[in-house]
Amino acid sequence: MIQRLKRIARRIVYGRNQPQYTRNRELVEDAQTTKEDVDFLNTLRIEKDAESLIKRQVTKLEFNSSYLVIEGMAWFEKYPEQDTERIIKSLILTSKTNEELEIPLINVRGQNADFPYAGYHGDINFSTLSEGKPLTPGTYEIKIQLKQYLGNGWIIRRTSIGQVVETQQDLNYTTKMTSYSAKSNKSYSLIFRYNLAAQALKVTSYKLSDVNPLENEFTEDVGLDSVAMRAIKRRALKLWYRWYCLQPIHKKQISFVSDSRVTISGNFEFIYQELKRRNTDFKISFYLKPSIKTKKSWKEVRTLAKALATSRYVILDDFYPLVYPLHIRENADLIQVWHAVGAFKTFGYSRLGMPGGPKVQSLNHRNYTKALVSSHNIADKYAEGFGIAPDKIQPLGIPRTDIFFDEPKKQAIRERLAQDLPFIKGKKVILFAPTFRGNGQQSAYYPFEMLNFRAIYEALHEDYVFLLKIHPFVQNKPTLPYEYSDFYYDVSDYREINDLLLVADQLITDYSSVCFEYALLNRPMIFFAPDLADYMQSRSFYFNYFDFIPGSLAENTGELINQLQHPQVDQAKLDGFVNFFFDDLDGKSTARFVDALENDFEDPNAAELENNDGLAISEDGKIIPDWGKKAK
Repeated sequence: MIQRLKRIARRIVYGRNQPQYTRNRELVEDAQTTKEDVDFLNTLRIEKDAESLIKRQVTKLEFNSSYLVIEGMAWFEKYPEQDTERIIKSLILTSKTNEELEIPLINVRGQNADFPYAGYHGDINFSTLSEGKPLTPGTYEIKIQLKQYLGNGWIIRRTSIGQVVETQQDLNYTTKMTSYSAKSNKSYSLIFRYNLAAQALKVTSYKLSDVNPLENEFTEDVGLDSVAMRAIKRRALKLWYRWYCLQPIHKKQISFVSDSRVTISGNFEFIYQELKRRNTDFKISFYLKPSIKTKKSWKEVRTLAKALATSRYVILDDFYPLVYPLHIRENADLIQVWHAVGAFKTFGYSRLGMPGGPKVQSLNHRNYTKALVSSHNIADKYAEGFGIAPDKIQPLGIPRTDIFFDEPKKQAIRERLAQDLPFIKGKKVILFAPTFRGNGQQSAYYPFEMLNFRAIYEALHEDYVFLLKIHPFVQNKPTLPYEYSDFYYDVSDYREINDLLLVADQLITDYSSVCFEYALLNRPMIFFAPDLADYMQSRSFYFNYFDFIPGSLAENTGELINQLQHPQVDQAKLDGFVNFFFDDLDGKSTARFVDALENDFEDPNAAELENNDGLAISEDGKIIPDWGKKAK
C-alpha cells in the first residue's frame, strides 16, 4: 500500500496527468484507499505542496493606455534550476465563465546563482489580446503560472501575481480601447484593479459603444451624401458622361480631379505652377472635394461628367471611384500622378486575396492611360498595383519631390513654418508620421498604445519637440495629458507633409511612403514597428522589410528613445536606396511631365539616326518606315 501511495504522491508533485492540483475525491477513487490511507496521502500532499509553492514578487507594474508592462521574479524555492528551457512562465487570465487566456512571459536572467532565470518580463496589449481584437468583455483574474521540468515530468502551479514593490495601497487604472472595421466601430472600457491585501490583479473589459459607420453617417449637417445617394449620383454621372462623349474633345483642356483635397497642393500645385510659368494655352479646371463622402450637388455631378468626357487630360492624385466605371475616350488621357513616392507596402491588385484587397472583377484603377512613377525600377510594381499594362507607366519622376532640389523655396518654407510653428524655435524637431492600420478608410486607425508617451516625454522634452502628423484616414486620436503640451504638437491638419519634412531633424515612420521623400534630405529616420509581424501578415511589402528600410528599426519605446538620442545614418544604404527609387535627382520632374503634356507624351528628342543606306533607325535599333517617321 505504501508503495502505491508513493506512486500517487509522485503523480501529485510532478503533475504527469493533470495541470492543476488533483482533487482528494479523485484520488480516493483512483487509489481505492482507506480513510487512513487518504489521511496519509493528504499529509504527504501538504508537505510536497509546501515545497512547490511559488515565491514571487512584482518589481514593475506599469500601465500605458491598453498596454500592461509587468516585470518581476517567480520561482519554486525547493527546485533550483539553471536551464531556462526547463522554466516556462505565463500570465493566465481566467473569467467567471471559465474562459482562459495564456500570455507567455520572457525569462530574464538575474543575479541569484541558484535561480538565475527567476526573472520575467511581459508587454501585453489588451487592445489586440483576443485574436487581434480588444479583450473580450468580462472580468478576469490575472495569475502567474510557473512550469518547471523536474526530470520525469512538469510541475505546474498558478498563484496571484504577488507583492508589487514599493506599493502601499490598492491600485486602479482605467483606459479605453477601440476596434475599427468597415461595418463596426467598437469602443471598450478597460479597468485594472490591484488588491494589496490579496496581492491580486484583476482586469475588466466592457463594451461602451458599437457603431456601424455606414449606417450612422451624418449627412445634411456636415455636407455628406448618404451611401444610397452616392450610388445614385454615380449612376447619373455615368449617364451624363456617355451623353457628353458625343461632343468633341477639347485638345487644350486639363481637368485636375480629387476627392481628397480642397486646396491646390502636392503634385497638383507643382504641375499647375509650371503650366502658369510657361504661359501655356491650356485651359485648366479643378474639381476638388475633401472626401469621397462629401456631398456633390446635381449641378456639380453634371459639370464633372462633362469635364471627364471632353478634357484632353484628366489628372488624378489619389483613389477616385467615380471615374473607374468610365470608358476613357480615344485621344484622351486619364493620368494618375499618385500622392505617394516609391513602392513600399503593397497596394491595389498586388493585394488580391488579402484582407481588404480588391476583387478580381474590380474596375478600380484599370482605366488609367498613364501613371507617373519615380523610377523605372518600380514600374512593374505600379503596373501590377493599378492593373494596367507596363507601357502605361511613365518614370518621369514625381512633381512634388522637386521641392527637395530648390534651395530658395526650401528656405522660404522653413521661414514660414518658423512663424506658423513658433514652438520649434531652438528645439530639435522629431516628426512622427506613421501610416494607418486597417483595410481602408472605414476601418483606419493607429494603435497609439504602442507608444509610451510619458517615457518619451521624460527622456526628450528638454531638447526636442515631437510633431504628430497622423494619416487623414485615422479615426482615433492620441490622448495626450496636458502636462506634455510643451512637447507634443498635433500637426495632422497641415496638408503638405513635405513642408514638415524640411524642418524635421529626425523622422519616425513605419510602413509609410514618406520615407522616400525624407531620404532625399539625407537625415536619420527610425522605423517604429512593434506590430511588424501582424502588419506583414495582413499587408505585405514589395521588398524584404529588413533589407529595405533606409534607417534603424525600433520595436518598442525603449529602443525608439535610444535611437532618437543617438541618431545615425547608414550613408551607403541611404545612397543605394535613393538611387534605386529615383531615376533623376535633378528637381525637374515637373518640367518633364509638363513637357509630356505639351507634346502628347511623345518624346521630341527621340533619336532617329540614319544609317549608310539612308534608313531611319530608332533608339533601340529598329528601322522606321517612311510612314512612321516624325513630320519635320
